[in-house]
Amino acid sequence: MHFILLTLILFIAMISYFNLADKYDIIDKPNHRSAHTQVTLRGGGIIFPIAFIVFCCFNMHMIAEHYWSFGLGLLAICTISFIDDVITLSNKIRLSVHFVSVMLLLYFTGAFILMPFWVWPILFVLIIGTLNAYNFMDGINGMTGLYSLVTLLSLAYINKDIVEFTDLDFIIYPVLACLVFLFFNFRKRAKCFAGDVGSMGIGFWVIGLITLLIMRTGEYKYILLLSIYGMEVVLTIIERILLKENIFEAHRRHLYQLFANEKKISHLIISSVYAIVQLLINIFLIHSQFPLWAIILIIFIPTGGMYLGLKWNLKKEYNL
Repeated sequence: MHFILLTLILFIAMISYFNLADKYDIIDKPNHRSAHTQVTLRGGGIIFPIAFIVFCCFNMHMIAEHYWSFGLGLLAICTISFIDDVITLSNKIRLSVHFVSVMLLLYFTGAFILMPFWVWPILFVLIIGTLNAYNFMDGINGMTGLYSLVTLLSLAYINKDIVEFTDLDFIIYPVLACLVFLFFNFRKRAKCFAGDVGSMGIGFWVIGLITLLIMRTGEYKYILLLSIYGMEVVLTIIERILLKENIFEAHRRHLYQLFANEKKISHLIISSVYAIVQLLINIFLIHSQFPLWAIILIIFIPTGGMYLGLKWNLKKEYNL
C-alpha cells in the first residue's frame, strides 16, 4: 500500500510538471546531436529529486542522521542541471556545483574515512566522469530509464540476498521513479525527455548506491554494474581523439546514435538491448567468484569486441 501511494504521488508530480513545462516552454528542440526529430518537453527527470523529497517525507527519522549529505548533494546537482536545461550555464558554474555534490556524496558513503587521502582525487575524477557518461548516454527514448532500472534492481537484489548495505527503501524509491518516468518516456514518441536534471539526478543516486556498496564490502567489482556505459563512453572518446576531434563538442558517434540515426532502428529496441546486455553482465558479476582481473577480461573482451565490430561495420556501410 505504501508503494502504491508513492507511485500515485510520483504520477501526480510528473503530470503537474508537464503543465508547468508546457506553460513556460521548457522544451527540447532537435539539433545536430539529437536522435529525435520532434519538439518534446524537457526535464522529465525532475521526478528523481522529487522521489528523494518524498523519501524524506516518509523517512524523517533517518534523514538527519544518515541521508542529509546525500540529499544536499543530489538536490544541488539536480538544481544546477535543471537551470542548465532552461538557460545554458558556464562550465565553471556547473563543475563547481558538481565538485561540491561529489564531496557530499563521498562524505555520505564514508569514503573520506575508509579510503586514504591520495585516493580521494581519483574518486572525484571517476564519479564526475561517470556522471558525465550518464549524461552522454541519455540520447534516445528509454535509455536512461531502462538502464538505471536494471542497475537499481541489481542493487536491490544484492542488498536483499548478498549483503545489506543500505535501507531497501533507498533503492525502491528511485526504482519507482524510473517506472513512472518510463511510462512517459518509453514510447515511440516520448511525452518527455529526462534532461540534464534527469541524467545527473538518477546518475548521482545510482553512483551513490554503488559507492556505498563498495565502501561496505571492499569489492571493487561492483563498479562494473555500469560497465556498458563506461565501455561505450571511453571507446567513443578514444575514437574522437584518434580522429583529432574536439571531445567537448556535441557529436553523434556513439554506437546507439549510429543505430538510431543511420540504421533507423527503434529507440525502444536499442534501449532494451543495452539494458538486457547490462543485466546479463550483472547476473554474472554478482555470482562470480573469479578475481577482479578475470571478471574484467571476461566482460570486456567479448562485449568490447562486439562493440568495435558493430561500429566498424556501421561506419563502413555509411562511410562515416
